[in-house]
Amino acid sequence: MGLSVSASSGVVFLGVFLAIGIAYPAAANGFEQVTDARHDAADRALDRANTAVDVTNATYYTSNDTLVVLADNDGTTTVGVNDTTLLVDNAIPPTANVTVTVEGDAATGLWLPGETARFEIVVGTSAPARTQVVVEHGVRDAIEVGVN
Repeated sequence: MGLSVSASSGVVFLGVFLAIGIAYPAAANGFEQVTDARHDAADRALDRANTAVDVTNATYYTSNDTLVVLADNDGTTTVGVNDTTLLVDNAIPPTANVTVTVEGDAATGLWLPGETARFEIVVGTSAPARTQVVVEHGVRDAIEVGVN
């Protein structure tokens, strides 16, 4: 009885040891991934709270059928120019037709806080009614279009 009980106890303890050795890392990795996801969500929420855009002017010029939109980065975060979208009458125009300059620089990819971006697009012979600028994190501002 002594040897068989000891052998079976050893097998049970070995099985428990292996089960714990497999379960603990899986649980620890899962907890770490959930914690990282919560931190990432908090970082995105903070970036969204610190991002602001203000469309200051939108003018349609009848002389050349061009819409010019001016917008200020009023937040404290830097916005990517390529991550910025101009909507004209709730539609996204082809990006090849939109010229974007930040403080007069067409080559920059960054729109820093306090800077003004200028969007220019040929929209056709009729003036749009409304335009909207959407930046990262879904932050946006809209304005009615004036005709000149």
